[in-house]
Amino acid sequence: MLDTPVFASAAVAAPHTLASEAGRAVLAEGGNAIEAMVAMAATIAVVYPHMNAIGGDGFWLVHEPGGRMHGIEACGPAGSLATIERYRSRGYDVIPSRGPESALTVAGAVGGWRLALDLSRSLGGRLPLRDLLADAISHCREGYAVSASELRTQSNELEALKAAPGFLSSFWTDGEPPKAGARRRPTALGATLQQLADAGLDDFYRGDIGREIAADLERIGAPVTRTDLEAYRAQAVTPLSLKLPGLTVHNLPPPTQGLASLLILGIFEKLGRWKLDSFEHHHGLIEATKRAFAIRDRHVTDPSRLKHPSADFLTEAVLAREAAAIDMKRAATLPLKNGDGDTIWMGAIDSTGLSVSYIQSIYWEYGSGCVLPATGINWQNRGQSFSLDERAANPLAPGRKPFHTLNPAFARFDDGRILSYGAMGGDGQPQFQAQILTRYRAGQNLATAIDAPRWLFGKTWGAGSTALRLENRFDPSLLERLDAAGHPVTETGLPYSDGFGHAGMLVKHQKGHVEAVHDPRSDGDARGV
Repeated sequence: MLDTPVFASAAVAAPHTLASEAGRAVLAEGGNAIEAMVAMAATIAVVYPHMNAIGGDGFWLVHEPGGRMHGIEACGPAGSLATIERYRSRGYDVIPSRGPESALTVAGAVGGWRLALDLSRSLGGRLPLRDLLADAISHCREGYAVSASELRTQSNELEALKAAPGFLSSFWTDGEPPKAGARRRPTALGATLQQLADAGLDDFYRGDIGREIAADLERIGAPVTRTDLEAYRAQAVTPLSLKLPGLTVHNLPPPTQGLASLLILGIFEKLGRWKLDSFEHHHGLIEATKRAFAIRDRHVTDPSRLKHPSADFLTEAVLAREAAAIDMKRAATLPLKNGDGDTIWMGAIDSTGLSVSYIQSIYWEYGSGCVLPATGINWQNRGQSFSLDERAANPLAPGRKPFHTLNPAFARFDDGRILSYGAMGGDGQPQFQAQILTRYRAGQNLATAIDAPRWLFGKTWGAGSTALRLENRFDPSLLERLDAAGHPVTETGLPYSDGFGHAGMLVKHQKGHVEAVHDPRSDGDARGV
């Protein structure tokens, strides 16, 4: 299963080959990394609909060749009709996970594309939008093969998903899930993308497409209005950063869990020396995850409502305090929330060194399941992360941004290397990021670091207990030590599993070439020019 890394002057990595090919083609035309990423984002929104859609959100980290980091937050807030009173009056104790009532936030991804392309033009980008969306439009019109990942996906709350307006007619055939060899032609989505190519991305919110979206959302009873769409703008944000020996790691601030990703790395660093794949390596990361998630769950919320600046948690004092609370011989018991999520991560680095780490999602597989008939857009259920308890860390309120598991990662090494990396997987994202980065720092090459077996700490869907789940390629002696230390060890029985993320890494070396690899667990690859 070990993939051969790509070595080129510029490269992309994505979890679907049609997306990576779209990005490679843009680079070959002279496009930059941001333009390549928009082409990839549009394409994968078509061909990987169980993981993402233009009815979802996105987050960008962009690194300029001169070293400046940019962040783009493209997540939509709760609609103006999305109140706690609305849901309580309809008998809900929690926000439903499927259907129109779960489609309660504005989709921000397309707004993020627009802001990213504004940045691209300021850096010399020249390719027209119609060229960047051409592959995605073509796959809608000519059809695409349903991916292996989608075929093996087991959907949560399946009956509610099937009942969502538009789901069955869009994704199943004659009431049955797709089978191997099935092809799909989302013509309405293709027409929407063509309209965006002709009229501009702003049309999604304030033009003809926005009008159709709003009408369909109102028709199915979702709490997002046209006024909500018209008011939406993606935002430039300042990335978080953490200096570690030999490198600086970057991620995004709240409402993402980027803070948790940096905390895991920072706490782990304070635990002292370790050997690759030793008990200390994996136990230390697991325990650092517990400490980081505890801080995340208390702190991360809508950025306008934060009680403390996120950087306050990345100080030497806090990291040392959290590390000191870890017993390097025993597992701590710590309740964790269940943070499922299906997402895509993609990366791009062009020949100038302009680099992108990008993540796009509709939260659960197929999101809300609601496919809007006029536009063919599948809408996210990200608003499910809100609480109907006014005292909670993330209570539902119109205009409030939901908590996001999404977080793209980036690292700059003191020796001049730059690394774009990330993974999908809800609560698993920070854990998978930490595993692949620590492997790479320990001397493994990109392909080996991505291929190596992974673990995931947290609650399995539908289970009442927390487990440490592992792919079955770990050394049995390591599992014995983890079990003896009190970790609730469970092997999946699979050597490679979607449940352990679709990860990717791209590094630009000091000599100028780019090395890139994507996960054998996905349907994608890395490609270069």
